[in-house]
Amino acid sequence: MATASGENLDKLEDMIVRAAESTAVHVRAAKAAIGAVIFGQDIVVERALITILSGGHGLLVGVPGLAKTKLVETMGIALGLDAKRVQFTPDLMPSDILGTEVLEESAGGKRSFRFIAGPVFAQLLMADEINRASPRTQSALLQAMQEQHVSVAGARYDLPKPFHVLATQNPLEQEGTYPLPEAQLDRFLMEIDVDYPDAAAERKILFDTTGADETKAKAAMTSDDLIAAQRLVRRLPVGESVVEAILKLVRSARPGPEAGDLGRLISWGPGPRASQSLMLAVRARALLDNRFAPSIDDVLELAEPVLKHRMALTFAARAEGETISNVIARLKARIG
Repeated sequence: MATASGENLDKLEDMIVRAAESTAVHVRAAKAAIGAVIFGQDIVVERALITILSGGHGLLVGVPGLAKTKLVETMGIALGLDAKRVQFTPDLMPSDILGTEVLEESAGGKRSFRFIAGPVFAQLLMADEINRASPRTQSALLQAMQEQHVSVAGARYDLPKPFHVLATQNPLEQEGTYPLPEAQLDRFLMEIDVDYPDAAAERKILFDTTGADETKAKAAMTSDDLIAAQRLVRRLPVGESVVEAILKLVRSARPGPEAGDLGRLISWGPGPRASQSLMLAVRARALLDNRFAPSIDDVLELAEPVLKHRMALTFAARAEGETISNVIARLKARIG
């Protein structure tokens, strides 16, 4: 009996390994296809892919002109997803995103309502400058992100699968913006900083984007391949040491005794959703790296983008010149 059980376990492990090997090939091909168009942003591309593989939504933060819009467009093509874009403005209404019902009259004179779907009915939605829209419009999108459906005039409409939002934010210009509340920021699996490219990458950008021929994105996966990869991510085994590292890191990022001497710097910290996000993200990073189990290095690498939008410092800590990045670095040092 025990032998049969052991054989079944071995077969299950073999199946997971074979599926992981096949999926890893697709995922790495998608990463290469995106990297062929987006230069000098390897970490951003990797983290955006990890977010999608984890089944989550990402918040891209960077100044204008760093190819955030092009990244989302390229990801849509490489991953075989139906991608749409919404430019958020202060006068944008929830119906502009979700859709609306219109009254139609048939040839026979009968009147009825017909639902016209909004741009949220996409597999990959780019919410450009999300903090420019009013809180009411932001909430409509964030509710759809969380619940995977919308309700219009009392009727429920399910969103397509997979459904992911990559939102952008300009960290410089705050006039006329509505910063996302903390509870809504928590809906994003990861906050991804988009920085300036290095000199070599910028040189490559110059030649590739201002010549007669520009590199075009190519499809490397289908939406079904992506759904299979997301299912596989949830099946990858996680060692006890990695689980303990995730729990220790997230719990120590909250004010209280587990934070130790850093507790006085933290006003509020991440909830259990941060632990869930980090657990999925480290598995996705392992798969992207052609490994079939995550390591503590994955936890340390992804700690900051998963945690930093889920915690805040006290006024005294900010007055002393402390930053969230510095606090997370010190928390990571206790593990690594």
